This record gives sequence, structure tokens and C-alpha cells, in this order.
Amino acid sequence: MTRTQESTKASGRGSADMSDAIETARELATHAADIKHLQDDMDKLVSDIDDIKKTLQAINSTLSEAKGGWKMLMMFGGAGGAAGAIVTQIVHSLPSWGK
Repeated sequence: MTRTQESTKASGRGSADMSDAIETARELATHAADIKHLQDDMDKLVSDIDDIKKTLQAINSTLSEAKGGWKMLMMFGGAGGAAGAIVTQIVHSLPSWGK
């Protein structure tokens, strides 16, 4: 082989190696951009999950307060029902109203 043939072969390999290196660099840049977008999406999801947790805690505290309100309402309802039953029993046991 002559020197020109060798240099032509070497430059052909160099061109292929350079092309592979450029292609690899492009792929790495594309992957880096994709990773950046995924990281941004994950940051948004974490923020949204934190907001959801805060909302659920607020709902839980509201329901805890409502539980106490329902208990009080049932207590007054039961006491009112008992008082009504006692008044009805007294009215029916009176001699002039019972006949």
C-alpha cells in the first residue's frame, strides 16, 4: 500500500469515528434534555403531592370537628326525645286527659 492509500483509509476511519462521536454527543444532549424535563415534571408532582397532603389534613381536621358537632346534636336530639316522651307519658296519665 502506498502512503496516499494508507492516509485515505485512515482519514475514512477518522471520519467514521468523528461521525460516531458527533452522533453520541447529540444523543447525550437529547438524553440530558429529556432528563431535565423529567426532573421538572417530578418536581411539579412532588409539589402537587405536598398540596394534596395539606388539603387532606385540612379535611381531616374539619371532619374531626364535625364529629364532635354530630355527637352534640345527637345528645340534644336524644334529650329532646326523652323529654317529649316524659311529657307525653305525664299527659296521658292525668285523669282528665286520659279518658
